[in-house]
Amino acid sequence: MDVLRRPAIPEDAVQYQLFLVHPDPSDAEANERFLKQILQNILAEIAPLLVPYIWQHQSFNLRYHPEKGDVPAHLGGVTEFGDNVEDEWFIIYLLKHITHIFSDVAVVVYDNDGQFILIEAAEHLPKWLDPDSSENRVFLYRGELHILPNRTRSEEVGWPSDSVPAVGQALEVLHSHTESCLAKQPIRSALARRLDGYPDKIQQNFHHAHCYVPAGIAVVLSRRPDLIAAAVSAFYLRDPVDLQACRNFHTFPPDTRVMTSVRFTRCLYAQLQQQSFVPDRRSGFTLPARSHPLYRAHELGMKLAHGFEILCSKSGQSSSEQETPVSSNPLWRGFLDSLKKNGYFKGELEGSARYRDLMTSAENFFRQSVTSTHCPDIHIPGDEVLKVMEGASYSLEGLKKQEAHLPPEDSDAWLDMSPQELERLLEEKGSRRVSDGTRKMAQPDEEVQEEEAGYSLIAVTQGMKNFINAMSSHEGAELPRSCLTEPFSFDPDAVTSALDRLLGTKDDELDSDDFDDDEDDDDENEEVQNGSSQEQAGSEALGNLKKYMEEMDQELQSTNIGKTFTQNNGASNKADASKSSSATSGSELVEEEIQPLDVDLNLVTNLLESLASQAGLAGPASNLLQSLGIHIPPDADQS
Repeated sequence: MDVLRRPAIPEDAVQYQLFLVHPDPSDAEANERFLKQILQNILAEIAPLLVPYIWQHQSFNLRYHPEKGDVPAHLGGVTEFGDNVEDEWFIIYLLKHITHIFSDVAVVVYDNDGQFILIEAAEHLPKWLDPDSSENRVFLYRGELHILPNRTRSEEVGWPSDSVPAVGQALEVLHSHTESCLAKQPIRSALARRLDGYPDKIQQNFHHAHCYVPAGIAVVLSRRPDLIAAAVSAFYLRDPVDLQACRNFHTFPPDTRVMTSVRFTRCLYAQLQQQSFVPDRRSGFTLPARSHPLYRAHELGMKLAHGFEILCSKSGQSSSEQETPVSSNPLWRGFLDSLKKNGYFKGELEGSARYRDLMTSAENFFRQSVTSTHCPDIHIPGDEVLKVMEGASYSLEGLKKQEAHLPPEDSDAWLDMSPQELERLLEEKGSRRVSDGTRKMAQPDEEVQEEEAGYSLIAVTQGMKNFINAMSSHEGAELPRSCLTEPFSFDPDAVTSALDRLLGTKDDELDSDDFDDDEDDDDENEEVQNGSSQEQAGSEALGNLKKYMEEMDQELQSTNIGKTFTQNNGASNKADASKSSSATSGSELVEEEIQPLDVDLNLVTNLLESLASQAGLAGPASNLLQSLGIHIPPDADQS
């Protein structure tokens, strides 16, 4: 139902819609003017964050959408984030910030997975909330996550979970009962943890590296740092046809190379760094030996040059083509006034070099983020590169002089992750309790002590029993987690009761080891519970089955099957005592030797043996225990 109602969006793309919470239904023109005014104010508010940002594929963009069907007029946009999922979550931060500043706006956001925000808080969601019932229910409003509650009675607030509200109906409930629609604290905390660090996290996701590139590329990146994404993508997604343009570099000849500092996002840097590539001998690019201290700078520069050359080879620009100035857009003047009001130009004098740079960045941001309803702007990256080169004048000698004043490059140690860091990240993603950051710096002996102290064999058996006893539905097994957050106390009677539930009631027991030896008590219980002749016949059949099981147990005693299980100590001591008694007959000795099994000990033994056979790799036992939140340290016995 959710897929049929919502228009399809591309994979690796996020769609967002900004609605007025309480529009005037009688004046559509006033609503349109108000939305367009909010659009100018929103762009001016978030411009300082977006101007220096480097998008993986598409930038954050908004435009006005008129009313269509049951969807009211709104501001909306779609951003393809490609391989960099951080772009998607940065957009979520922007939308939360927008709803915090502009309280008249509520946001609906989703991708091809639906309401992906709820995935972060999946463990805290109510049972009734699923992909089908979440449509038009989840909003970002006033800087917080809101979910329309499930209405089971007419006097309650919310909307029934078995039907989908229209957008206007949902907005009316949100406006009238804002406090009741506020998501529970655990859900909001899960979202806050995912967005923790923004906006400072923007700078942390950048990576600065030295690259030996042709002079034209150095000039382009100094004026348009955002074009690095298109160049890396062109190289990363190249095909043999693209590489034909790189046999002879007409736009960026390799003999003009200079050393410069390039700003990447971490995703772009990883894509460029991790690909192995040997240039064509006809291209003119040669690399020093791998042991050379500048080998990485030469390699990165060579790859960037190929990416930019591929972009320019796909350019369709003609020499007579003129770019439409942003001043012709009716929204530009209001946007510029809002920038000045918000202090975007930082007091720079109009006409100064710094002022012109800020103005150029603002114009580029406006072109990328604001599109006209009738004439959408289409940007070809190769055209953008050639336009920057045409409007820039540079000196090769001047660029070479700047090499001595380059800022230091960042360490790329973040590309390498230790097993402990990977395990910590997986535990955090699984919402499990983890230790503080000092754990990964601990010495090996300390790590072993911490791991050994972090689990209990009793917790292993109890976790397995809770998993077996948990009631699940057709949607799959649910892992009980209550035992992980509450202190565990061992009660022998409770363990016995849990074993009875695990193995079945005594009336349905199929193992002769667990039958009571007192036949009189069994007969009395059966007379009380079974009053009909049919139940007596069932009791007789059960007696025959008991006799059959006893005979089978005696036959198995002479084989090695019984030796593979561990009996409880109390029963074993009694058996040893009976063996030493001369008054015990031969048949009674055989019966005494058939002792109850220690189910807990056999369970733990088999699990540990299975873990040992995995040799530290993933397997059934480790996956099941990790799902139950039970961490068992590595086997220290190498024998």
